[in-house]
Amino acid sequence: MKIAVTYCDGQIFQHFGHTGQFKVYEVADGRITATSIVDTGSSGHGALAGLLKLIQTDVLICGGIGGGAQMALAEAGIQLYGGVTGDADDAVAAYLAGQLDYNPCVRCNHHDHHGEGHTCGDHCGNC
Repeated sequence: MKIAVTYCDGQIFQHFGHTGQFKVYEVADGRITATSIVDTGSSGHGALAGLLKLIQTDVLICGGIGGGAQMALAEAGIQLYGGVTGDADDAVAAYLAGQLDYNPCVRCNHHDHHGEGHTCGDHCGNC
């Protein structure tokens, strides 16, 4: 199993479509067996789901994420756990323990309001 996390300086990056990196965890028998950092090349919203599918991701843990990206992940067969904040390693450990605190209704509306404010809060930082 592979778990990808939107990643920036050890933390879960809070805007899926702007993430510069994923931290990818390979898991066997409920334990992390390897990790790697995958550069997104600033691929943008549409290409990120394809990148995750290409690297055979099973699960994505992230902060905010828009509806189009959610649909692309679903079509790729990737389980989404959005609305997660904090340390990436801790989130994966919580997921593996069945204790991940996530928002099943997460929705980033940033793209509906270009130039008119931003409803994602302060999570669209730079990394």
